[in-house]
Amino acid sequence: MSSATPRPEPATSGAAQAQTDVGSVFVSNYPPYSVWDESYLEGVGQALETAPDDGTPLGLYLHIPFCRKRCKFCYFRVYTDKNSDQIQTYLDALVREVELYAATPRVEGRPLRFVYFGGGTPSYISAKHLRALVGRLQQTLPWDGTSEIAFECEPGTLTQAKLEAIKEIGVTRLSLGVENLDDRILQENGRAHVTKEVYRVMPWIRELGFDQLNIDLIAGMVGEEDGSWGETVRRAIDLDPDSVTIYQMELPYNTVYSKGVLQGGGPAFADWETKRRWHREAIEAFEAAGYEVTSAYTLVKKGRQVDFVYRDEVWRGSDMIGAGVASFGHLGGVHCQNETQWDPYLDAVAAGRLPHKRAYRPSAEEKLVREMILQLKLGRIEAGYFAAKFSADILQQFGQVWTGLEQEGMLRVEDGVLELTRQGLLQVDGLLPRFYHADYRQARYT
Repeated sequence: MSSATPRPEPATSGAAQAQTDVGSVFVSNYPPYSVWDESYLEGVGQALETAPDDGTPLGLYLHIPFCRKRCKFCYFRVYTDKNSDQIQTYLDALVREVELYAATPRVEGRPLRFVYFGGGTPSYISAKHLRALVGRLQQTLPWDGTSEIAFECEPGTLTQAKLEAIKEIGVTRLSLGVENLDDRILQENGRAHVTKEVYRVMPWIRELGFDQLNIDLIAGMVGEEDGSWGETVRRAIDLDPDSVTIYQMELPYNTVYSKGVLQGGGPAFADWETKRRWHREAIEAFEAAGYEVTSAYTLVKKGRQVDFVYRDEVWRGSDMIGAGVASFGHLGGVHCQNETQWDPYLDAVAAGRLPHKRAYRPSAEEKLVREMILQLKLGRIEAGYFAAKFSADILQQFGQVWTGLEQEGMLRVEDGVLELTRQGLLQVDGLLPRFYHADYRQARYT
């Protein structure tokens, strides 16, 4: 698709959807991943052979794909059956993959702006494994000057000694996967932890003094009710995190719950109106407790210095090495994904090859749309940013879509600033496909 492709026109959005059906709703990239394929892999190699000359920041994502259990709503590449030796084999491959990147002109000698440990469950691996992994990685790509090192945790995998190791490696943003504070709901949805484990780790986290503690919550987990959700929100506020991230539950294709639905069964799921209402009620409760909205999903306690460098840099098109099985990366304007299965990933790295499986080189217009829709999830964008970076007038180029959103009460436009209303913010992922090129409207997202 070239930059001369037709402009988007208004389309029926996912926001109008009533029931929670199988399919991805949360938008994390554009164009949809389903249009990526092997034919673009040559472009990844070309990008890596070109040294950067534009000051683009570089980040590192490390996929740690191990979990105690697989949540019934999880769609990530995770493993619950690997022993210590297999984990070590994987971590060795992870280091080797980063070494291969570090030897390319695109990456060699560049400082890291951020490091993100995602999963899976990064806190699943032992303190010994973690220290050894980081020691070897820092010999390859030092991260002494990073602005953020983020680390995802599952409460039941944490001990005081492991948290000390996490702090020791330089983690600044600790993200705790709380999701809910009702054991009945946690168990039904396949979560490995229980509520008492959240309370057990909180004193250790506070004592170690991480720069930022974030907790995740999910509105609309199976079994949720008005009373239970309100209690979870109240107890989450009492935990006094620096930030909270609230998602609305969806059913991507490869989850346990989704497979049940596709086979004609499965439990009852809250509809989108109910999930948005619960999300709104949670936002209002956190606001009353001194938090302020910083994106469609995130609230930050006023007066605390809290950033999310990983999110902001990814949404601005920064370079990112995606290391690990099934990981996504973005380098020199080309998107790529690694081998999605255990053996092909390990085999590729063992053979001294970067383990890429598919890729995509977006056009100039697709890069513009990607940044615009992702940054719109912050709730507010300025037309001037896109004029300066892309020489584009988004007010004119997408005028028909903005007008439609204004008429529906989803958006306000004033003096070159486009700001979502609370109604628009709560369903922003369902609005974003309106900006897609017509070729992608019906494409499966993943």
